[in-house]
Amino acid sequence: MRRAIANAVPFSTIVFDPTPPIQADQPSKAVSDPLPTPSAPSALSRVAVLGIGMMGFPMARRLCEAGLNVSVWNRSRSKAERLAPYGAQVCDTPAEAVAQADAVITLLSDGHTVEDVLFRQGAAEALRPGAVVIDMSSIQPRQARDHAARLANVGVSHLDAPVSGGTLGAEEGTLVIMVGGKAAAFDRALPVLDVLGRSTHVGPHGAGQLAKLANQMIVGITIGAVAEALLLCEKGGADMAKVKQAITGGFADSRILQVHGQRMIERDFAKRGAVAVQLKDMRNALATAQEIGFEAPITGLFERLYAQAVDHGLADLDHSALFVELASRNGMA
Repeated sequence: MRRAIANAVPFSTIVFDPTPPIQADQPSKAVSDPLPTPSAPSALSRVAVLGIGMMGFPMARRLCEAGLNVSVWNRSRSKAERLAPYGAQVCDTPAEAVAQADAVITLLSDGHTVEDVLFRQGAAEALRPGAVVIDMSSIQPRQARDHAARLANVGVSHLDAPVSGGTLGAEEGTLVIMVGGKAAAFDRALPVLDVLGRSTHVGPHGAGQLAKLANQMIVGITIGAVAEALLLCEKGGADMAKVKQAITGGFADSRILQVHGQRMIERDFAKRGAVAVQLKDMRNALATAQEIGFEAPITGLFERLYAQAVDHGLADLDHSALFVELASRNGMA
């Protein structure tokens, strides 16, 4: 059955309504159109993008289409070369990509990879003083704070700016962007961020990653609640699709019910956000909770459930495939 699930037809994902960005203690700045172009002479017009994966490709393409001068790098060069027709300069190394950049966007798999690219592969040394690094990867807050301090030593600003909204949000410029760092750096970066979605400055270095952990905790836990509830109904003889229809509009309604719940009903678990990535996020949340002395028993429970799903071969399916893990436990797979 899992083989059939893995081959399910993609693609549906969450679309977020683009609304004006919000900055803590400062006025909001609106996204004026789908592809805003920085207009001030001092705008960050030269942008490097490091990491051209499922999110990096559509985000870098939007930056090209907005008229910015974009250089790109990816470990697998062929993925970066897809951006050449849009005007991007494809580079062989991270250092080459960032050498002339005013802003550098990193979209990498985890904190260790971000550290490697910035500080071991020469990117930090190649950065121009006054540049700003916008790390849009999902990493631990302490890692973001460490990277910010090390970049400050070479005269480079840092923002941790993880995103939510999936590949469709990246394509349409409707990502939700949670930003930590200094307000002045946020102001400078905002014209670039506006091309990608709605940005909110949530606090100092590391705060953007905290907000993303909160987002992922809510997403991961709610996926489990929806899956368990729908399976209970099916086990008891109810029609899952009709149950979803019945509770839509009530207090149990949510984007997770509508989007991920529909994937469960259709058994469509083609990867958008992977089970393995959800597990990484839950573990990052638990590690951060331990660092600050916070008990997170609900997150701990779901970390174990996602870990068991990975152990049972579901790592590369959509995170809504936690449904499959719970179904197997109840003899329903």
